Amino acid sequence: MPTITAIDTYDVRFPTSLSADGSDAMNKDGDYSAAYVVVRTDQPGLAGYGFTFTIGRGNDLCVSAAELRGRPLLGRDVDAVVQDLGGTYRDLQSDSQLRWLGPDKGVEHLGLAAVMNAVWDLAARRAEKPLWRLLSDMTPTQLVDAADLRYLSDALTRDEAIAMLQDLEPTRASRIAELDATGYPCYTTSAGWLGYSDEKLRRLCQEAVDAGYRHIKLKVGADLDEDRRRLAIAREVIGWDAALMIDANQVWDVPQAVEWVSALAEFKPLWIEEPTSPDDVLGHATIRRAVAPIGVATGEHGMNRVLFKQLFQAEAIDFCQLDAARLGSVNEVLAVYLLAKKFDVPVCPHAGGVGLCELVQHLSIFDYVAVSGSLERRVTEYVDHLHEHFVEPCIVEDGAYQLPTAPGYSAEMHESTLTAYSFPNGDFWAGEGAALASRALPALSRGGLLAAR
Repeated sequence: MPTITAIDTYDVRFPTSLSADGSDAMNKDGDYSAAYVVVRTDQPGLAGYGFTFTIGRGNDLCVSAAELRGRPLLGRDVDAVVQDLGGTYRDLQSDSQLRWLGPDKGVEHLGLAAVMNAVWDLAARRAEKPLWRLLSDMTPTQLVDAADLRYLSDALTRDEAIAMLQDLEPTRASRIAELDATGYPCYTTSAGWLGYSDEKLRRLCQEAVDAGYRHIKLKVGADLDEDRRRLAIAREVIGWDAALMIDANQVWDVPQAVEWVSALAEFKPLWIEEPTSPDDVLGHATIRRAVAPIGVATGEHGMNRVLFKQLFQAEAIDFCQLDAARLGSVNEVLAVYLLAKKFDVPVCPHAGGVGLCELVQHLSIFDYVAVSGSLERRVTEYVDHLHEHFVEPCIVEDGAYQLPTAPGYSAEMHESTLTAYSFPNGDFWAGEGAALASRALPALSRGGLLAAR
């Protein structure tokens, strides 16, 4: 039987700040990054790949957290690990000294996500199935056993979760066949980064329409007059039949959010995303009541399933945007999907970051097949950046994710990418990106000592 022999970690960063890719009102110059984990085994060709997402400085902290989270896996039998994914998650998550740094939030939770994403990838590869198929082939009881339902019983019980999954189990095959023919609908954010010129905005909106997208998202929140002008350009290009979403990336206080969104209502946005602090449940509820019928969406910074439970209980959001690399991997994602089903809130996962599209395609497909059974008001984010760095990149055609066919969670990066973009000694950062890298290295003392972790 194969055994886990190493947990390798990499600090991988891409210089997206140079082209303003990913720019918004809160995050103006991010370098898309991944705390990347490889779970290696003694069986040739068998490994698991995973990551969590950041935007540059501090990515090394997530790498360190992943190293700590992954150590207990060393020497374990692979089959024992992947045949009890709920138990493996609970074992790694239960380290009381690491939990003190959270619990279930921040760097320690991001590290757990990276490791468990790699474990789920390993499980899917061991089963020779893409992750969405691995999940879709699991029984309701197996799925609930894998889910993290702690602290949720006031909103969702184990028996309720199993019953919801049982209702759809007999018809899973028909929905798989449907998605195989049509794909899963997605929207693009690639046209709407805040740092783009009007000319580039217009061109990219037209390219999105020509490519079949019926949902397009723009960043807002830095300047109201600029937002109005940019939204007018977008509506001129995409028309009024396509859906237009706006995203403020947490930049407003609650009253300001209400005022600003009301001023943009004439452009008929489908939703306002992250209008205020991601932790402010009651603030989101206030905004939702005030700006209806414009929907409120949030979740990419949702730190754990308990926060989502409260958002649902408070009727604070219209769209749930969970993140595959911020929550504690699939185990916690399962819990949020089940909560969303219970409260009848559509899940539209966040994917604005390196590799997130590769992950969330599996989650959205599984949701339709086994949990929600519905595509109504559901659309998953797509960003056309950095897919060339993945061995099995996602495929989007006519505004829809195509079903992945390769075994795993689509998280493996090319070795050439690790060689070029590992920080700070990869070929790019040590060469042409050296000046940019110098800004990313923190001063650790009053004397200006620099550390390149």
